[in-house]
Amino acid sequence: MEDKIKLRTLQEAKLIIESNYTLRELEKKLNIGKSTIHKDMHIRLKIIDSQLYDKVQKVFHEHINVRHLKGGESTKKKYQNIKKIK
Repeated sequence: MEDKIKLRTLQEAKLIIESNYTLRELEKKLNIGKSTIHKDMHIRLKIIDSQLYDKVQKVFHEHINVRHLKGGESTKKKYQNIKKIK
């Protein structure tokens, strides 16, 4: 694996752990495709640093556990904005 890819993967992992970014948030911040970040975090990171991989997976599981709450909040805000416009 190229050093450039290893460095990118480690940078992404550290950002996810430190800032609690989701894949989509990280995608916007780094201007890298979601699929690339996903592959980096689920395949490449496991090979590069398994302990860091475990930490990233914990963050992802937290995101999965609260995603239904965030979706509900977004829908609520959407309809509140529609009422304000009317």
